[in-house]
Amino acid sequence: MTTPATPTGVLEAAVYVDDLDRAEDFYAGVVGLDIVTRNDPRHIFFACGPSVVLAFVAEETRVPPNEDQLPVPPHGAVGPGHICFSVPGEDLDGWVDHLVTKGIGIESDFHWPHGPRSIYVRDPAGNSVEFAEPKLWGLT
Repeated sequence: MTTPATPTGVLEAAVYVDDLDRAEDFYAGVVGLDIVTRNDPRHIFFACGPSVVLAFVAEETRVPPNEDQLPVPPHGAVGPGHICFSVPGEDLDGWVDHLVTKGIGIESDFHWPHGPRSIYVRDPAGNSVEFAEPKLWGLT
C-alpha cells in the first residue's frame, strides 16, 4: 500500500458560536473576512486567504442530514475553541489598535521565548482568537 501525499495546508477550520449575527459582526466586521455563505440558523462561512473559517451553531450541526441534504455527518463542540490568524509581525501593532478601537479586549499580548509575537482576544461566543506571526511555527 502506498502512503498518500502529506496535506499541503488547512483548507478549513471551525469555531462554534451561539449567535450568527454576532459571529458575522466579529469575523466580517472586526477581523475583515469576506462572507462565503450564510445558512440560518446553522452556519456562516468566511474566506481567509486560501482557507475558510466555518462558524457553526453547534446544536444545529448535531442534527443528522435529511435524505435531500448533503451527507455531512453530525458534529459540534462544547465550550470555547481556538483559532489563530497568521499576521505579519509589522502589522500586529495595527491589529492591537484596531481591536481596542472596536471595543475588543486584549486578553494577552506577548512574545514567545523563540521570538514570535501573539495577540489573543475572545470572539462573542468565547472562542480564543489569536493573531500571530507565521514564524510562530517556523512558517513564512
